[in-house]
Amino acid sequence: MKNNVIITCAITGAGDTLAKHPDIPVTPQQISDSVIAAAKAGAAMAHIHVRDPITGKGSRDIELFKEVIGLVRASDTDVIINVTAGMGGDWIPSQENPNMPAEGSDLISAVERMAHIKAVQPEVCTLDCGTMNFGDNDIYVSTLDCLREMAILAQQWGVKPELEVFDLSHIRIAQQLMTEGLIDDDPLFQICLGLTWGAAADSESMMAMRNALPANANWGGFGIGRMEMPMVAQAVLLGGNVRVGLEDNIYLDRGVLASNESLVQRAREIIERLGSRVVSDPVEAREQLGLPAVSYK
Repeated sequence: MKNNVIITCAITGAGDTLAKHPDIPVTPQQISDSVIAAAKAGAAMAHIHVRDPITGKGSRDIELFKEVIGLVRASDTDVIINVTAGMGGDWIPSQENPNMPAEGSDLISAVERMAHIKAVQPEVCTLDCGTMNFGDNDIYVSTLDCLREMAILAQQWGVKPELEVFDLSHIRIAQQLMTEGLIDDDPLFQICLGLTWGAAADSESMMAMRNALPANANWGGFGIGRMEMPMVAQAVLLGGNVRVGLEDNIYLDRGVLASNESLVQRAREIIERLGSRVVSDPVEAREQLGLPAVSYK
């Protein structure tokens, strides 16, 4: 069991959750305010997407990322900034001609996927380590060559990749990047469970994936929906850090809509009741994760 546990809060995501929850953070001010509230509740790291302020849909707009992160860094609250690099991999084949994209596709180059990372220079950015089915006719495309290029850019800019793994094959891909020297020592993994059609959010899946990680890995894990808090407990018992947030789950209890800070507080209670300690100080969390010793407070 892990004694010192870091909580990451995934603030808003890019999913279509606005119709289900009226208080999903959408504008840069709402997202930054929610980052700060989650940090004050005990999250040492915030995982950040942005949304179009008009439509509420997930966005790759560099200026929106700049505004959110600028607001967070200008506040009196320190938090590790973890920015998604997962936008721009969506391919929906046309039913009439599978060689052509259907509406909703958004497939761009590795350089374009990393453009906002270059602009805002976060401490951490995600790398989704493999192509996968993401719905009945949706494909998330993340080839090894694309990941190589993204990893090289992150390495050049001094941004630590968080290696997002959705099944065992993704861990093999991440290990190949490590073998090629594209991921620096003390890699950071996130075990992502319960997404369609990745590994299930259950104890067996998390244990199998934990057991496949490199011995020197820092890692966290999460489950989506109603399995969010059970996977908090499972990750702690298996020696990992945890992730919660409105990107992954919008309910605190059955029928009770959550906020990011309430999900962090619930995770903190679970961690502490298991006898572990929450690392709420980002300075200590940076040291634990092998990040440079900086502070934005």
